Amino acid sequence: MEILVSLLCVLLIVYIVYIQMQFRNINRQLTKRLNEKTRQPLSLELINPELNTLAANINKCLVVEEKLRIDSIRREKQFKELIANISHDLRTPLTAIKGYQQLMGNGVLSDDQQEKLRIAQKHTVELGQLIKHFFEYSYLINAEPELNIERINLTNLVTECLAASVPILEENNLAVHLEETPPIFLISDKEMVMRIIQNLISNCIQHSNGNIEVRLFASEDVVISFKNPVTSNSEIDVKQLFNRFYTGDKARSNTTGLGLSIVRLLAQQMGGSADVELQDGLLDIQVRLPLSNNTSENLG
Repeated sequence: MEILVSLLCVLLIVYIVYIQMQFRNINRQLTKRLNEKTRQPLSLELINPELNTLAANINKCLVVEEKLRIDSIRREKQFKELIANISHDLRTPLTAIKGYQQLMGNGVLSDDQQEKLRIAQKHTVELGQLIKHFFEYSYLINAEPELNIERINLTNLVTECLAASVPILEENNLAVHLEETPPIFLISDKEMVMRIIQNLISNCIQHSNGNIEVRLFASEDVVISFKNPVTSNSEIDVKQLFNRFYTGDKARSNTTGLGLSIVRLLAQQMGGSADVELQDGLLDIQVRLPLSNNTSENLG
C-alpha cells in the first residue's frame, strides 16, 4: 500500500511539473507575441482537457484581437482618405475665390471697392487657416501617433521658426524677445515640436496686445514659454484655453481656438503637457516636453 501511495505521489509530482512547464511555455509564447509582434497561435501539448480548452479560448481571443486591430487600421485609413477628400473639396473653391479676388485687385476699383476687397481677402485667409486647423486637429485625434525620434537642438529650432515668422510679425507690429540660454537639446519628434512652436507663434500673432517674450529652459523636462500681453477687457478662462472651439476671449471670435488644442494634443502625444498662466495682463503658455522621449516604445 505504501508503495502504491508513493508511486501515486511521484506521478502527481511529475504531472504538476509537466503542467508548470506548459504554463511557462504559454507565457513564453505570449511574451514572444508581444515583443516580436508575431501572430503565431499558441501551440500546446496538454493532457488536461480544461487546460486544452483554456489554450483554445486564448487562441480564439487572439484571433478576435487581431481582427479588431486590422479593422481599426482599415477604419483609420478610410478616415484619413475622408479627411483628405473633404479638405480637397473645401480648398478647391477657396483657391478659386482667392484667384478671383486677385483678378479684381488687378483691375480699377474705387477706394470703397478696394476696402471691401481687402476685407474679403482678410476673411478668405482666416477661412483657409480655420480649414487647416480643423483638419489637422481631426487627423491628430483619430490617427495613432508615429513618432520619428531624433536629437533636436531646440534653441536653433525655435530661432529658425521665429526668423521665418518675422515678416508677419512686423506686419502686425509685433516684436519678439528670445531670452538667451545655452543650447538646449532633446530627443523627440522634430516635426511635431516644430508644429507646436509654429502654433504658439500663430496664437501670439492673432491675440497678442504687445511684444512677445520667448523663454527656453530645462530641468527634468524642457519648457517652451511664450508670454504676451492681452487686452485689459479680455475675458480669458485659462482653464478652457486649450479646449477646442473655446472663444471666451472676444479677440478669438474669428478663430476656432483649435491652434492651442493642437499644441496640447501634440505635447501629450510626445509624453508632455501644456499649461497656461494669466497674471497682470500677461498670458504665459508653457509647453513641457521630456528630455528623452520613449513614448514610441510605450505606444508599441
